Amino acid sequence: MASEKIEQNKQLIQEVLEAYPAKAAKRRKKHLNVIEEKGADCGVKSNVKSVPGVMTTRGCAFAGAKGVVWGPVKDMVHISHGPVGCGYYSWAGRRNYYNGVTGIDSFGTMQFTSDFQERDIVFGGDKKLAKIMNEIEELFPLNAGITIESECPVGLIGDDIEAVAKKASKEINKPVVPVRCEGFRGVSQSLGHHIANDTVRDWVYEPSAKITNEEIGFEKTPYDVSLIADYNIGGDGWSSRLLLDEIGLRVVSQATGDGTYNEVFMAPRVNLNLIHCYRSMNYICRYMEEEYGIPWVEFNFFGPSQIAKSLRKIASFFDDKIKENTEKVIARYQEQADAVIAKYRPRLEGKKVMMMVGGLRPRHIIPAFDDLGMEVIGTGYEFGHGDDYKRTADYAQEGTLIYDDVSGYEFEEFAKKLKPDLIASGIKEKYVFQKMGMPFRQMHSWDYSGPYHGYDGFAIFARDMDLALNSPTWNLIKAPWKQAG
Repeated sequence: MASEKIEQNKQLIQEVLEAYPAKAAKRRKKHLNVIEEKGADCGVKSNVKSVPGVMTTRGCAFAGAKGVVWGPVKDMVHISHGPVGCGYYSWAGRRNYYNGVTGIDSFGTMQFTSDFQERDIVFGGDKKLAKIMNEIEELFPLNAGITIESECPVGLIGDDIEAVAKKASKEINKPVVPVRCEGFRGVSQSLGHHIANDTVRDWVYEPSAKITNEEIGFEKTPYDVSLIADYNIGGDGWSSRLLLDEIGLRVVSQATGDGTYNEVFMAPRVNLNLIHCYRSMNYICRYMEEEYGIPWVEFNFFGPSQIAKSLRKIASFFDDKIKENTEKVIARYQEQADAVIAKYRPRLEGKKVMMMVGGLRPRHIIPAFDDLGMEVIGTGYEFGHGDDYKRTADYAQEGTLIYDDVSGYEFEEFAKKLKPDLIASGIKEKYVFQKMGMPFRQMHSWDYSGPYHGYDGFAIFARDMDLALNSPTWNLIKAPWKQAG
């Protein structure tokens, strides 16, 4: 059965590629494949330029640095340095929930932009940027610092944002971090993640290494951990932190969702880094391992099967007390998880899903679907790297269709041929597939729902999949393959 499915999907790839000119087809073929053996490398090429003229859903380096890594740090002011268009685009688009008073000690849903005009392109924006930071300090004195995320024109005209940042930091006596993340850098938002990680290293961690725990009054315990690369989409970070607290760990740093500058600053002082979104912040975890000897581990809190597995993996780094607490927590929530599965699995069993998202979701969500008896028949990343696809093969079944940086045409054709019951992708694809008569869930920000992490999140996830698939709305419109003729 698996071998037949593998051959059918390979043939499907060939059929879809026939619509392209020969050169484009040759390039795109390298990005499409089928998992032939669970756990084996699927051989998909990734992290290269998109084919010119072929619609892509990728973002830019600016989106990766500001919209993903730095933007959720709630008590810092993040300046979109450049024309207003990109600043508006980055304005609280990802539902990074936070505790705080907006405009007083938290600024995540506010927009700060240098609003470049033609004269700034001609004469430079350094003086304007310096003035903006003075105004920010006057208007919002409780801010913990400032970041400057540069947009494309800033890199093209050569403004020295590093010099401006150093000068401003001395004047306001707070950290000012220049993030040279012009959108044209790299092939996707992925390089923006890396650039942001490098600025955390150079402008936060290296200076903090000179300060001892005694100087800042930090009392270290054997159970100190840092929650890395969880951006608290719809409250995900809170659900994750709840479980970590319950097994007896102390979360010293939550970076960057609902995190503060001080929490980012404190991360190198913990015993273990727990990384959720591997793609966006594995760089800084590797740095802390090399520089400070702090081990790190990727975890997955989607669905009860993976939650239990991840909690045990985390507990293996600690003593018997934590291991015993972990088993108690898993046992305590098992009844709740079983009740959710008993309620929703009969309504979702056998339903087929196609995914295409960014970050970790194309692989991490697969086990949650599995727990509900649903089958993921295709999955892929917007901006994944080779190691992302290797990890995906550990989750996906043999015969699963894999597509990297899939074009709009390819995604639609794959859906028409594979006939999934549900598409789980991003906002750019949502209305296309809904107009085709196909149930859809927006999996970048949980379609305005969530959280989806943890046991409580799994209940919400199951409910949302049921609402999407079994809504009577779909009786009013039919998918292309269900239409007469």
